[in-house]
Amino acid sequence: MATDIKDAVHAFDAAAVMRLLPTRPRLLALGEPTHGEDTLLDLRNELFRQLVEQEGYRTIAIESDCMMGLVVDDYVASGTGTLDEVMEYGFSHGWGASAGNRELVRWMRAHNESRPASERLHFAGFDGPLEITAAASPRQALTALHAYLTARVDADLLPCTAETLDGLLGADDRWTNPAAMMDPSQSMGQSAEAGRLRLLADDLVALLDAQTPHLITTTSRDDLDRARLYARTATGLLRYHHWMADPSPARMTRLCALRDLMMSHNLLALAARGPALLHAQNSHLQREKSSMQMWQGRVEWWSAGALVSAQLGKEYAFVATALGTIRHQGVDTPPPNTLEGLLYELPDDRYVINPPQLTTTLADTLPAPRVSPWFGYAPFDPAHLADSDGIVFVKDILRS
Repeated sequence: MATDIKDAVHAFDAAAVMRLLPTRPRLLALGEPTHGEDTLLDLRNELFRQLVEQEGYRTIAIESDCMMGLVVDDYVASGTGTLDEVMEYGFSHGWGASAGNRELVRWMRAHNESRPASERLHFAGFDGPLEITAAASPRQALTALHAYLTARVDADLLPCTAETLDGLLGADDRWTNPAAMMDPSQSMGQSAEAGRLRLLADDLVALLDAQTPHLITTTSRDDLDRARLYARTATGLLRYHHWMADPSPARMTRLCALRDLMMSHNLLALAARGPALLHAQNSHLQREKSSMQMWQGRVEWWSAGALVSAQLGKEYAFVATALGTIRHQGVDTPPPNTLEGLLYELPDDRYVINPPQLTTTLADTLPAPRVSPWFGYAPFDPAHLADSDGIVFVKDILRS
C-alpha cells in the first residue's frame, strides 16, 4: 500500500512544509501527539531553525506558562541570566528539564548574539499559568499590571492601591489549593475577595486600553505588550478560578475551554507582532474540537487552533505530527489499516505528508483510527485529514 501514496509523501524539511501552503502564514503551528520526547523536540528544533533562516520567522512560542516565558525571552533576546537559570525558572510543566528545549534556548541565544535588535528572535510561552484543573494565583499578573499603570498614569485614575490588591489576594496557597481539583468547594474562585478582584482587574484593563495613546508615546512597544499580557493573564486566571469553584456538570468542559481561550488570546497577540512558529500538543492546535475522557465522562471544547483559525483564516496553518512507535511506552508497530500503519510501511524515518493528496489517493476511504495503549499518546484522527495543512510523520521515537 505504501507505494500507492508516494505522490503525497515528501522528504522532511522546511521547504516541503512551505510547499503545502499557499503563502507564508503569520502563525505556523507544529503539533505533537505526545509530550516529553526529545526525538520530537529535535525534529521541531531542526524545522524551526530552517524556517527562521529561510522564511524570516522571528518568534518561537511553545505550550508553556506565558509569564514564565518572559524569563526565557529576556535571555534569548538580551542575555539576561544564565542558561541554567532560564531552564529552571522559564518553563512550566517540567519542560525546562528537556534536552530538546535546552538546545532550542541555547540556539536562539547564539543566533541573536551578533544581530541587531530588529533581527533577533523572541521566545514566548502561550499557555496560561495553569494546567486544566489547577491554576496559579493571579498575584503576579495583577500586581505587575497595577505597577505598570502606577508608573505611567495619574494616580487618581487607578481603581485601587497596591495595598488593596495585596489584601484581597491574600496568601497564594489559597489560590493553588490542590484539593480544589476534585472538590469545587475548596476553591476560593467565587469568594467575595475573588469577585472584587475580578471587578478591579476589569477596571485596570479598561484603564490600560483607555490610556493607549499616552502609553504608546511614553513606553516601549515591548513594555506595552507585556502590560497587555499581564492584563490578559490576570483576567483569564480570575475567570478560571471562578469556574473552578463551579459545582455544575459543565465544570470541566468550561475549564478546558477557558484554558484554550487563554492560549488563543496569547496567539493572536503574537500574530499582531509578526510571523511566529508555534509548538504544542496537536489537540491545542487543530482546527477541530478537542476532547478528553475525564473522571466524570467525555468533555469537548474548541481548541486554541480552532479559535485562532476562525479569526486569521489562511494566516494560520497547522501541521500535525504523527508517529509509528514509542516502544519504551508500550506503543508498538501500528496496525496496517491505520494511517500510522500505512505510513510506517515507508522506508525512511521522517516525512512530510500532503493531506489533500493523501485523501485523493485513498479515494476518500479513511484509514481506521488507531487506539493508543498508553494514555500519554494521542494518535492522529484520520477524520482530521481535511482540516490539517500538513502532517509530519516520525517512524520511531527513541527513549530520551
